[in-house]
Amino acid sequence: MAENGKRIKIAISGDLGSGKSTVCRYLKEKYGLDVYSTGQIQRTLAQKYNMDVLAFNKYMETHPEIDEEIDTELVRIGRLDRDMVLDSRMAWHFVPDSFKVYLAVDPDEAARRIMNDQRGKVEKYASHEEARECLMARKKSENQRYISKYGVDCSNPDNYDLIIDTTLLTPEQVAEKIMEAAGRK
Repeated sequence: MAENGKRIKIAISGDLGSGKSTVCRYLKEKYGLDVYSTGQIQRTLAQKYNMDVLAFNKYMETHPEIDEEIDTELVRIGRLDRDMVLDSRMAWHFVPDSFKVYLAVDPDEAARRIMNDQRGKVEKYASHEEARECLMARKKSENQRYISKYGVDCSNPDNYDLIIDTTLLTPEQVAEKIMEAAGRK
């Protein structure tokens, strides 16, 4: 808990491959923040439905009950009385009292990171070009779904308190910038 007695709730959104999950792990290890990830929930559901993440995102476009299940859980988590970081493209919207962060990354660097990351069979690509194209298609699919369903644009910089380009930064540097901007360092 912060010195002023107020809980810290950080909502991290951003580009695919921007380091959201890695930064969240660092914030957990160094600052003891609880981490909640909707991306992990989606990957688990994609595996359950025997789909890769892009196919599952397309499936979610016509199955709003999946988003509703995830959203309800996100709202519930956001109300918990604990220090936390939310790894979620929509946490900035569903947890309005959070410090809202967007992590951006160059698409080629995102593809390189995803190709080097072990995300299992639901997120595996044959080439750098395929990874880049699939990541861009997934981002477009997700953003269109959020615009249609909630009337909000995740790519609008006005939704965030802080935007960081992670292309040339380490996860530690990104985490430190977040904590400093949130007034917690």
